Amino acid sequence: MTHPPLANAELAIMNLLWDQEQATARQLREQLYPSATKAQHGTIQKLLSRLEEKGFVERDRSLSVHLFSATHSRQAYAGNQLESLADKLTGGSLAPLITHLLAEKKISKPEIERLRRLLDEGPVDEEPA
Repeated sequence: MTHPPLANAELAIMNLLWDQEQATARQLREQLYPSATKAQHGTIQKLLSRLEEKGFVERDRSLSVHLFSATHSRQAYAGNQLESLADKLTGGSLAPLITHLLAEKKISKPEIERLRRLLDEGPVDEEPA
C-alpha cells in the first residue's frame, strides 16, 4: 500500500503516536506546544483530521475524550517512503542508498551485521501496515 508523504507537522504528531500508541488531542498539543494557546489546539485538531482522512490515524470515539492512534507502523511508513525515493532517484533500486550509507559510515557495525543476516536468510515477510 502506498502512503502519501507527510508534512513536517503531521510527521511530528505521528512520531508521538508511534512512541505512545495512543493519545488525546490535548496530550499531543501539550507535548508539541508546551505553552499552548487555543489556536494551537485548533491546529492539532486540523492536523489530526487530515491524518484521519489520509488513513494514518484512527479515532476511538467510544469515550467522551477521543483517543487517537496510528494505523500504520513507523517502519511501514519509512519503508514506503524509501521505496518512493528510490523509484524517483534510482529507478527503484535501494542499492545506491545502501552503498552511499556504507561509504559514508552512516551504518553501524551492528546494523551491518543485521543486514548480513537478513541477506543470508533471503526474502522476509513484510510487517503488516
